[in-house]
Amino acid sequence: MASRIRLDGIPTPALLLDLDVLERNVARMAAKVSALGARLRPHVKTHKCIEVGRLQRRHGAEGITVATLVEARAFADHGFDDITWAFPLVPGRLGEVIAIAQRIVLRVVVDGLEALDALAAAARGSGLTIHTWLKVDCGYGRAGVDPRAGASVELARRIAEAPGIAFDGILTHAGHGYLARNRDELVRIAGEEREVMVEFAGRLRDAGVQVPAISIGSTPTMSVAESLEGISEVRPGNYVFHDYMQVANGVCHLADCAVTLLSTVISHQPGSDHAVIDAGALALSKDLGPSEASRGKGLGPVIAASSGALEERVWVRSVSQEHGVLGGASVADVEGRFRVGERVRVLPNHSCLTAAMFDEYYVRRGEEIVDRWKIWRGR
Repeated sequence: MASRIRLDGIPTPALLLDLDVLERNVARMAAKVSALGARLRPHVKTHKCIEVGRLQRRHGAEGITVATLVEARAFADHGFDDITWAFPLVPGRLGEVIAIAQRIVLRVVVDGLEALDALAAAARGSGLTIHTWLKVDCGYGRAGVDPRAGASVELARRIAEAPGIAFDGILTHAGHGYLARNRDELVRIAGEEREVMVEFAGRLRDAGVQVPAISIGSTPTMSVAESLEGISEVRPGNYVFHDYMQVANGVCHLADCAVTLLSTVISHQPGSDHAVIDAGALALSKDLGPSEASRGKGLGPVIAASSGALEERVWVRSVSQEHGVLGGASVADVEGRFRVGERVRVLPNHSCLTAAMFDEYYVRRGEEIVDRWKIWRGR
């Protein structure tokens, strides 16, 4: 950008990205994954930002993971040429899949015969070979095949033998790591994620199905992972920013959170137990988080302007479309503390959804805005 501005010079609501924290987070995860002997294929759905993706690539990321085809096209347009669409294949969007796969290495995910048959037919019709992962349920219970079922072995065999398909291996996501109630439980889930996949790969190989790679990983499980033996790659995403969910669940510290929401107080009546800010559901989302620890601060705690610490007793307790309501445990927590026109920062409960609400990051070092980075969102 041609000229730099200060935080007090930008319109609200605005999404702030602390560049120092971002760089530290990216370097830390890259070093950990490398030390554990796996490849890092970060999930970019958290940031949806070319500049952040390039930073991850400079720190050794080998390919990226996306959640949408919009993300896949945007990153392909900017030179990313090895992308996993880690979402069960949507048969009605095979035309888009083929178009992207004609440009780059696009890896897709299936967990059933219907999707596989549709994909194989499209691949043959286009003269392409499509890289394909088999999605496995390691305990989350959302999608993916049962690694204990004989039918799962047969589906893997069908993928490996299908004309027009290149079998990449098996992929999972331990999303239930976000439900862990303490560190010991999270350690157990992380261990099971790895063990389930390594054991299933062994069953496949015993049945004569070669497994080229095993892909796992989430930010919570990678935060406690002590071994990646047998694992080829990991796909954490939220670690670049973190958020209040991660702080509340003990995955990171406040100092590790790179994204905050800058907002302005627009109403605070005398004697009222709340103040209103110009950031509602279309800035913060309505995600209360999966655990009781994160739900305790509603849609996110306020960060004190003076110290940068979490306000112990003030948070965004409710939102409508464009309004956010700051509240506390009592009138005294809020009364007289917020003036109309005053700016406050909020630590989002879920940074991935918050980022998807904005068009750009205001990138800062300290109190100075040093750049503005586009968020490539869309449908």
